[in-house]
Amino acid sequence: MRHPEPSDGVLRELGSTEPSAEGTALVRGIRRTRRLELMGEVFEAVQGAVPGGEAAEYRALLEEAGRRDPGAVADVVHYPATGMWAEETLRRLRAPYGPPADVAHLGALAAAAGLRAGICFKVTLRPLHGRLVLPTLGLLRPPRPGPFALTERSWDPGDPAVLALHALPGGRTALDDLDPYRASAADHAARRLTPKGHKRWDTQWAGALTLMRRYDTARAEETGRLLRSLVPLSGSSRATGGTLPAAAGSVLARAQPPPALAATLVHEVQHGKLAALAEAVTLHTADRSARYWAPWRDDPRPLEGLLRGAYAHLALAGYWQRAALYGARGAWAQHARIRSQVAAALPVLQGCTELTGAGRVFVDSMVAAERAMDGVLPPGGQHAVAGEAVERTRQAWCAAHPNLAPFTGG
Repeated sequence: MRHPEPSDGVLRELGSTEPSAEGTALVRGIRRTRRLELMGEVFEAVQGAVPGGEAAEYRALLEEAGRRDPGAVADVVHYPATGMWAEETLRRLRAPYGPPADVAHLGALAAAAGLRAGICFKVTLRPLHGRLVLPTLGLLRPPRPGPFALTERSWDPGDPAVLALHALPGGRTALDDLDPYRASAADHAARRLTPKGHKRWDTQWAGALTLMRRYDTARAEETGRLLRSLVPLSGSSRATGGTLPAAAGSVLARAQPPPALAATLVHEVQHGKLAALAEAVTLHTADRSARYWAPWRDDPRPLEGLLRGAYAHLALAGYWQRAALYGARGAWAQHARIRSQVAAALPVLQGCTELTGAGRVFVDSMVAAERAMDGVLPPGGQHAVAGEAVERTRQAWCAAHPNLAPFTGG
């Protein structure tokens, strides 16, 4: 079931990157619709794949928990890592060869829903490497190897065998360093953190939220509504942050000082918003050919990559402008640099003949939002200096990619 297309008004609100009640409701609605469709496909695919009719048992437990507490079950079903598991399970069930699907994880979802709903139940689960991970709750170490009969009395946060999912301060966002489906192997997610590691993240997260609430209250509130989990990246990761479309509502982030973490959150939440919108609306018909210059990268990008990057950077330019007006150190330089990059990319997007009608409304709104920043320019000619730096970067890129230069708009 495709989500109804949004009105031009909501598209303009989303295109501006500015938070709005209608835009947030649309993003959340699209995510929930897609997740329910995905879970329906999983239940259909696993019929007969789980021995002894366990799939039916798990589904019955989910339904019983849903009758008692629909919100608790919804939180488990719509948890970001659940989406990663569901998509991977479908791929493996439909592939003729390759690793077997982890259909037993469906039991962990059902058990988590039952525990959160507070119902009496008993379900047999199969620990992996001596651990049972219950989405949204945490990890349980059964007393013995082999199948484990879990009941509502098995989960006791005070039991040394239980490790609860860490809740970040100031909201409903979890720091997920436990769920096996919180990220793919290629994402370099950090392994389970120590209490000292959790405390470090608490400090950085609280500091980032404080800055966001001070500089851009609306974006801070939007982050709270759209972000369900944060997955810490390991020190070996070269990325400062990332999003996974399958894990809607999650952000991957490396440990970093609060000002940098706040910027990462602003940037990655926009990626999540655009990924959700793409589920309901076709913004362009371009292929995946990497032929465009993106001022923030050295490699050629497909149109989709240019659009995603420009959208996230537009939000960052707005955030840093507001931070600068509050006197944040270095904020004007950040704003000038990022805005100049976005200003160089937007004419390319606006001139693209492969935009759909909805895509044109969306991009035109991005252009209007960037131009509105003229109301308060950085002091000391920083805007002009940043623009000159971007132009030098463009010329160097065109020289390095002569066959692609016509696609830069220069």
